[in-house]
Amino acid sequence: MIDISVSGLVKEFEVGTKILDGLTFQIDQGERVGLLGKNGAGKTTLFKILTGELDYDEGEVSIAPGKTLGLISQIPVYPPEYTVEDVLNTAFARLFRMEEEMVDLSFRMAGDSSGELMRRYDKLAAAFEAGGGYDTATELNKVCNGLEIGAGMRSQLFSSLSGGEKTRVNLGRLILEDTDILLLDEPTNHLDLRATEWLEEYLGRFKGTVLAISHDRWFLDRVVRRVIEIQDGRAEFYPGNYSFYAVEKERRYEEKRRQYEKEQAKIQQLEKAAEQLRIWAYSGNDKIFKRAQSMEKRIERLRKTDKPKKEHKLDLRFGERDFHGDEVLLIKDLEKGFDGRPLFHGVDLLVEGGERIALLGDNGTGKSTFLKLIMGEEEPDGGKIRRGPTVKIGYLPQIIHFDHPERNLVDTMLYDQNCTTQEARDRLAAFNFRGEDVFKPVSALSGGEQSRLRLCMLMDAKINLLILDEPTNHLDIASREWIEEAVTDYDGTLLFVSHDRYFINQFAGRIWMIENGQITDFRGTFEEFRAFQERQRQLSQAAKAAEPSAKAPKKEPAAAGGQKRSGGTKMLEKQVNAAEREVAKAEERLEALDAEMAAAATDYVRLQALGEEKAALEEELSGLYARWEELSAALEAAGGGV
Repeated sequence: MIDISVSGLVKEFEVGTKILDGLTFQIDQGERVGLLGKNGAGKTTLFKILTGELDYDEGEVSIAPGKTLGLISQIPVYPPEYTVEDVLNTAFARLFRMEEEMVDLSFRMAGDSSGELMRRYDKLAAAFEAGGGYDTATELNKVCNGLEIGAGMRSQLFSSLSGGEKTRVNLGRLILEDTDILLLDEPTNHLDLRATEWLEEYLGRFKGTVLAISHDRWFLDRVVRRVIEIQDGRAEFYPGNYSFYAVEKERRYEEKRRQYEKEQAKIQQLEKAAEQLRIWAYSGNDKIFKRAQSMEKRIERLRKTDKPKKEHKLDLRFGERDFHGDEVLLIKDLEKGFDGRPLFHGVDLLVEGGERIALLGDNGTGKSTFLKLIMGEEEPDGGKIRRGPTVKIGYLPQIIHFDHPERNLVDTMLYDQNCTTQEARDRLAAFNFRGEDVFKPVSALSGGEQSRLRLCMLMDAKINLLILDEPTNHLDIASREWIEEAVTDYDGTLLFVSHDRYFINQFAGRIWMIENGQITDFRGTFEEFRAFQERQRQLSQAAKAAEPSAKAPKKEPAAAGGQKRSGGTKMLEKQVNAAEREVAKAEERLEALDAEMAAAATDYVRLQALGEEKAALEEELSGLYARWEELSAALEAAGGGV
């Protein structure tokens, strides 16, 4: 069944400039589709058309009859007295109306036992139970826990929340409404890692259809199974996740480039031949003249093939200052809190030259505060931070501020960078600020554009400690890749806060995780850190499973001919055996996958899918090995052997 159908869609805001130009696609029920395209390609415009907020000029748009559609970026207006709890409960409005009618019928049935009232009540009661009317509080708590909407936030006025908090609450409301079709417009922008992973798991269980605009490449890889890219107002289709899209897009570009070059060579050959024919035709031979004309028409047809375009790669490099000495930062017994609430305490860390460190943690744990302490913008409550004497910091904050937002971009560069007008324009052009755009006031730029401008100013600074606070948060995929190119070439020390797992995985060689007032210092990559967390979780579960029950009977002495084992030990034996079976099953599947991949060596799409399955299975097998080892150790410690 088709949930969304778009055919020949045209939309223009300025005469002669079509942002959507014959866009055509369809999305089937239950599909997970990523909608990609550079900023300004028309992605959000399409979402507004699908929800009916915006009209279109030509074409057809249809949503499957009876299907409810919800848009995350669109935040409804609620009465000013509504709390967050009230907003979330609007998801159950239909159930609450049914409940009110059931109460009313109960009172009426006390004085009127007619069959009609009884039948209506029974019908409502069945529908109320089937719709989850008795579980609304449980579902509400699950969603609030997953999206970190705490009890304090639930009692706040909805109107008092920040834009990001409102987006999170609205996402929770749509999930509780059990919407059939979810339109997600940058859903992870205001979520931390824990909440983002919870959303990914929820979408994995979600029975409906998902169409997502996102610049979060890790999210796209985990959630979507097909990509639609809007390019020049039309749709390009890719049957896979983001990683498949990135490889396939490059392959298609190279194929088009080779075809274009082949056609250009053919054009040159035909032009030379046509010129020779015209020379021969001067003798008055009409037949040769017609052949020349025919050849020129063929040349014109070939000329209609456009040269394939590719995103402009920017030549970005941070200006680096020589660093003398190994010690970049020494943090000793650091302590910080606000209003009597401690953020962290007893923090001891040493940073050496060239390290790349990701500072992670849930929202509100103090990541930005920690950076401000290092920058000297905040004072610690206790302990000390010492920077090496030759350390010079370059800082890109999460919230960009300019002292003179009324200045245009060129003047901002001139006042800050001590450069000529031409140098300023060249640097701005490298960051895609061109033409008349460079004379816009800074205040007219979007959040992402302001980040790009601040980064442009930072590039020329001579620094050896680069601190980034959510550097990719407001940027599209192309802009994120530009930053990544610059960071790749930077040889100094890097410390960054990010929820962009793609960025973290690419650059972090050390993880600082803020949790429960402490900072865990893990030396390794993000993938290694995730594996470490999973092992810790499994170890904790195994320890709980090995704990003797408070109500368990006392252990009996060993009987002649063998040892009588407690119920706890028997349970551990079962768990060990089950773990062994899971490991064996996974190993068998891994062998089968290797054989399937060898057979599919020439089928790229099939090979890609098998490779993804193998990577996931290898990660799962690593966890199964760890669990088997932990359970075996617990069994041995309990006296059950292995």
